[in-house]
Amino acid sequence: MTPPSAAAIAALKSALGDGGWTDDPAGIAPWLTEWRNRWNGHTPLMLTPRSTEQVAGAVRICAEHRVSIVPQGGDTGLVGGQIPFGEVLLSTRKLRAVRDVTPLDDAMTVEAGVTLLEAQQAAAAADRLFPLSLAAEGSATIGGVISTNAGGTAVIRYGVMRDLVLGIEAVLPDGEVFRGLKRLRKDNTGYDLKQLLIGAEGTLGVVTAATLKLFPVMRSRATAMVGLESPRAAIELLARAKAETGGGVEAFELMKRIGMAFVLANIPDTREPLESAPPWYVLIELVSGEPGAADTAMEQLLSHAFEAGLITDAAIAQNDAQRAAFWKVREEQSAAQKPEGGGWKHDVSVPVSRIADFLDDATAAVGRFHPGARVSAFGHVGDGNIHYDVLCPTGGDHPAFIARWAEGSQIVHDIVARYDGSISAEHGLGRLKTEEARRYKSPAEIRSMQAIRAALDPHRIMNPAVLF
Repeated sequence: MTPPSAAAIAALKSALGDGGWTDDPAGIAPWLTEWRNRWNGHTPLMLTPRSTEQVAGAVRICAEHRVSIVPQGGDTGLVGGQIPFGEVLLSTRKLRAVRDVTPLDDAMTVEAGVTLLEAQQAAAAADRLFPLSLAAEGSATIGGVISTNAGGTAVIRYGVMRDLVLGIEAVLPDGEVFRGLKRLRKDNTGYDLKQLLIGAEGTLGVVTAATLKLFPVMRSRATAMVGLESPRAAIELLARAKAETGGGVEAFELMKRIGMAFVLANIPDTREPLESAPPWYVLIELVSGEPGAADTAMEQLLSHAFEAGLITDAAIAQNDAQRAAFWKVREEQSAAQKPEGGGWKHDVSVPVSRIADFLDDATAAVGRFHPGARVSAFGHVGDGNIHYDVLCPTGGDHPAFIARWAEGSQIVHDIVARYDGSISAEHGLGRLKTEEARRYKSPAEIRSMQAIRAALDPHRIMNPAVLF
């Protein structure tokens, strides 16, 4: 990559003014490393614009000088798409305004640097719910979760980020501002341009603001941890839960015993949620608009599930502290693996009906490929998204194990493809999977994506190492 010229750097500094940029290595360093420490990038300049107009000015200069840009939100991505390697880093974290909350429209407009948690709080202040929730919500930003089409734990009821966006404001690769901040549920007037930007990982423009869907606040909520013998039992339990509650299932999270053991061993202030220590766990959350109804529904569901032999143990949270404890052991599944040495990470999805088959096939194949490898599988059963992580055998040669990541992952991903699944369910492709995705995308898909990108960004200045 050709480094930005001195003239381009000077123009960017002048356009953004004091506080809108830094070239201090110490100030930039925290934003150059991905959470898993797999990518450590570099950039000559980090831009921190404070308005859409400043973003537009910066992108316009970069377009004129053919300077490549990597947009970044909260730097919580797990596939390296937000890390620059010589490109200018454009951070949206100073775009902080909650521009509007309109309860009668069940909508709010927030800027890209607002964190997911802050968006939830802004909605709650208006007695509304913004339902997207994930472990990094305190630092993940709205612009980032839009650009990666994040999923989270409530997809089964509310959908992924793509389903929660009504409108978008974004700076396109030539510096023009797309002003699409509508509150409409219906707008059948041609191509839906905002949908191109959602999940595009910053390759078609920089998201600067979005209008988001809001929902009524649920008046009752029940949370339970249950023990099961197998993922097949979990899938049957999910079907029963949906049928009995009429759509009241908000979360249905699967965890393997080994992952729970990692959490209990490596994460402070955690405890075994069930006395029996079953081979598989499911965290269930039911909601209702009627006070007390969710608790009644949970008690009935678990009673019927015991009678049917689907579950072997269960505990219902009796207060907010117990609910938080249940969620903590789920949300710390990834962090708990770090002291174990890390491993081959897979964010995949398959049809819900094939989850158990995928887990059986993949685990058998991994065992043949690398005997003794430890498989920790967890994730969102309700939408078919499994985080399938393979760790080095206890006492094994970790560098040698990691060196087999690409070959081992292809084995897993080939099985995913056989079940008509996706090799990236909610994290995107980024630097990690862009080239690998060519193996699973059809030529027609790749040509279409390349044509769209070339039309909007003919000089490929936007996140050039990501996507096709």
